[in-house]
Amino acid sequence: MNRIKKKLKQSEDILSIYFTVGFPCLNDTVQIIKELDTSKVDMIELGLPFSDPLADGQTIQNSSKVALSNGMSTQLLFEQLIDIRNHTDIPLIIMGYFNPIFQYGIDLFCKKCKEVGIDGLIIPDLPPEIYISDYKKFFQQNDIINIFLITPQTSEDRINYIDSISDGFIYMVSSSSITGGENSFTKENIDYFNRIKNLKLKSPKIIGFGISNRETFLIVNKHSSGCIIGSAFIKHLEKNGISSIGNFVKRIRT
Repeated sequence: MNRIKKKLKQSEDILSIYFTVGFPCLNDTVQIIKELDTSKVDMIELGLPFSDPLADGQTIQNSSKVALSNGMSTQLLFEQLIDIRNHTDIPLIIMGYFNPIFQYGIDLFCKKCKEVGIDGLIIPDLPPEIYISDYKKFFQQNDIINIFLITPQTSEDRINYIDSISDGFIYMVSSSSITGGENSFTKENIDYFNRIKNLKLKSPKIIGFGISNRETFLIVNKHSSGCIIGSAFIKHLEKNGISSIGNFVKRIRT
């Protein structure tokens, strides 16, 4: 069974951590994964740096710029991950924009994901219809789950369609803004969470954007299967270094 599906069956209050590969230093990727695994997070999202990240706030944009200037590339990421499954069984997801993945070649990219043990992909700018018509076969051949996003502006019909084609979880964007926003949620956010919860979708929902502390972690867990933390973790990593990862996770969990 795909590791994402297995985790979703086993766990509640899932904590997934996002970081940009190649940041702070080029060869930090594997050590950060190991530290997060040791700290008992549930899933890890590996952000593939891109020069024009549309949905990302200043923190992730800056980390992408640093990673690219450090020399990070798609091929180097696969090389870094070549024996990662000798060290951890944690679900690993690559989040990246379509252009660099397309340039690498979708078929080859999916094969390399399977080779190194990647379990899923999040490609925010790949429309679901194009995925179904052109690329789904490559994902399925390599046991890679494609994870779709919804936002407060996504219509109910669209949400139900995404639910019907989802094979893992739905990435529920907490607001229509960019990543790295507020440290708490508004009534509008909570109304949105409740609206989606009341749709009784078959797919688990994991909420991202705006989760940065234990308070917001507990709120999203009332309305979903868990959360994704990105910008807050990258800020902590930049300020405190890899050795402090366990402290960051502990502050969220307890």
